[in-house]
Amino acid sequence: MVTRKQVLFLLLFVLFIAEGTILPLLIPSGWQLRISANLVYIVILFIAVYHHRHTALVLGIFFGLLHDVVFYGEMIGPYGFAMGLSAYMMGLIFQAPRAPLPVMVTVVILGSLLNDTMLFFLYKLFRLNHVTFDWALLEYMIPNLFIHFVFALIIYTPLRKQLERIGKRKSKVQEAS
Repeated sequence: MVTRKQVLFLLLFVLFIAEGTILPLLIPSGWQLRISANLVYIVILFIAVYHHRHTALVLGIFFGLLHDVVFYGEMIGPYGFAMGLSAYMMGLIFQAPRAPLPVMVTVVILGSLLNDTMLFFLYKLFRLNHVTFDWALLEYMIPNLFIHFVFALIIYTPLRKQLERIGKRKSKVQEAS
């Protein structure tokens, strides 16, 4: 029998595949160098808030390392580190099993900015990035933020309901034992 957690992991993997195959077809060619929407990260932020921050940490590290290997081969580890740590921090600050839409949108905006900022400074630290923070903010962080915001609005209700069901099932199992 397939559990909801397995379905959630499968959803993350399908989104990961869609980021590299379908999303480039939807984004205009002039914007493709500026926008690298990380849809998996948005779902991980939802998991951090509605489910548990430790689960989000592990998923962030796992899918971040996949991003490092598949999409960004210059270094292995920055995306894993940034996605895991920023999702954990957002879950630590905003842990709320019934967070309303404005709170979740705030989490997505702050989490996206934190993730992109961490990545910027990690690449700057290892001299793989030769642009200023102002340029990076205007050229790719804010456009990514807009895509993340729209995606979060689209998936808010169905994903929240699924994560609430996982939480209810977990509490029922704990009460039975």
